[in-house]
Amino acid sequence: MTTRELNRRIKASIEEGADEIVIKNPSARHNIAVGVRRPCKITIEGSVGYYAASQLDGPEISIEGNAGWALGENLMSGKITLSKSAGASVAASMRGGEIFIGGNAGARAGISMKGGTLLIAGDSGFLTGFMMQKGRIIVCGDIGDAAGDSMYEGTIYVGGMVDSLGTDAKYEESTEDELIELWAELERNGVAGRPRFRKIVSQKKLYHYDTLERLERTLI
Repeated sequence: MTTRELNRRIKASIEEGADEIVIKNPSARHNIAVGVRRPCKITIEGSVGYYAASQLDGPEISIEGNAGWALGENLMSGKITLSKSAGASVAASMRGGEIFIGGNAGARAGISMKGGTLLIAGDSGFLTGFMMQKGRIIVCGDIGDAAGDSMYEGTIYVGGMVDSLGTDAKYEESTEDELIELWAELERNGVAGRPRFRKIVSQKKLYHYDTLERLERTLI
């Protein structure tokens, strides 16, 4: 089947009452399982290309492999589980639900996030949480340069090292209650260990960018 035929078949099967679908031999195609807006379970046995499982509202999708760019873009509700690593811009503009990455994530993970939880068991690339507006990013490993750059709201938790903070981002210590909640989240997703997560939040200087003096704008 072509990708278009596959996506039409998925939606038709759901309309006919199917609540569990298995996709075999995906051949790392792009745009697989997009625009599904009903609760169901979809298992993809193999790696996928870019924009897989994007624009979803309700389903649970399990991908047994790697994913290209923008996995889970604009997720509204439901859960995406990826067993291995994701490319750039995973969870772009995510609004709700959960995304779990069993390996590493590329650059700009959680870009423009507006809600939900992105959990990365490994490392994450540069500009993680760029322009983040709401939600939660949990990175058990390290984060690259410019973490939290230009974020307005939301929280980034990191268990490892951070190469550098982005513009208008700062560190805060996590509370014991937060750590307990984060460890429980790891356990639910089968991630071993209890990292002492630090959190990255916004300094909120950019909230009033238009009122800053020229020198202040240059520093930011």
